[in-house]
Amino acid sequence: MPKKVVSIIVFPGSNCDRDLAIAIQKHLNVKTEYIWHNEAKIKHHEMIFIPGGFSFGDYLRAGILATKSPAIKEVINFSKKGVPIIGICNGFQILTECKLLEGSLLVNKNQLFICKDIFLKIENKKSIFSKNIKKDILKFPIAHGQGNYYASKDSLKKLEDNEQVIFRYCSNKGSVKNKNNPNGSLNNIAGITNKKKNILGMMPHPERAISDKSTADGNIFFEGLKELL
Repeated sequence: MPKKVVSIIVFPGSNCDRDLAIAIQKHLNVKTEYIWHNEAKIKHHEMIFIPGGFSFGDYLRAGILATKSPAIKEVINFSKKGVPIIGICNGFQILTECKLLEGSLLVNKNQLFICKDIFLKIENKKSIFSKNIKKDILKFPIAHGQGNYYASKDSLKKLEDNEQVIFRYCSNKGSVKNKNNPNGSLNNIAGITNKKKNILGMMPHPERAISDKSTADGNIFFEGLKELL
């Protein structure tokens, strides 16, 4: 029986928590534990995930109310200890709202909710989250209305200089151009880490890409996380 446990934080409005648990159990040989947002203690913290969805209905703006939850205060505490943390879609929004990651996720440039498959270029293969991914270009679904990544000029320069940009939107050939940017994100940014590089935020959904119906590249992503446990 697997001994290690990966925690998944669940909010009212989360809708990718079970997809995430299935993907984690399939590839990481661990148990998963759902942590309700009101819980003040996270017992198992080998790795923590914050799933996609619409926490608190995206009231006020996506992710902001989730930052007031006791469980997020625990996530912040564990982040300081170097625990690997991954936020996907709404999870990425939450991580920026609680200032664990730089920048903000704004409304998509075209003002519309986007749901489709996109291609990602792995910009940084040195990251603990990407170094074991066996491909340079991945195909994942996106499903968001606020995925337009923005940071100040100074913050953006620091992200780029510190090699904190992990994923960029691209073509199927890896071309990073504006026409391959689905939401208006600065520099085609789709995923970043914090300065210590133990926290990853990404808008695309690897947990929705573990079958062969449209793409199975999520399997490669989760397999690449094995070394962290």
